[in-house]
Amino acid sequence: MLDESLKNSPNVLVGLKQTSRALEKSKVKVVYLAQDADDRLLKPIIETCKAKEIEIKEVPSMAELGKACGIKVGAAVASVLDA
Repeated sequence: MLDESLKNSPNVLVGLKQTSRALEKSKVKVVYLAQDADDRLLKPIIETCKAKEIEIKEVPSMAELGKACGIKVGAAVASVLDA
């Protein structure tokens, strides 16, 4: 089970757009990716993480990632900012 503390952390960004922006600014410590999300959406995130040596953690489903982040819909990507 995914760490439920994601929803209580002020340093969590949910969604592709927010994570992409944070990655551009090199402010991300860990990225969570849902395994059932569209590969075309995730590819740029994965490439950026590899280039910047940012840890990637896979989550079984978008629903599980969304729930862990405290939202009622699925999420393809979530990230934890460097504090």
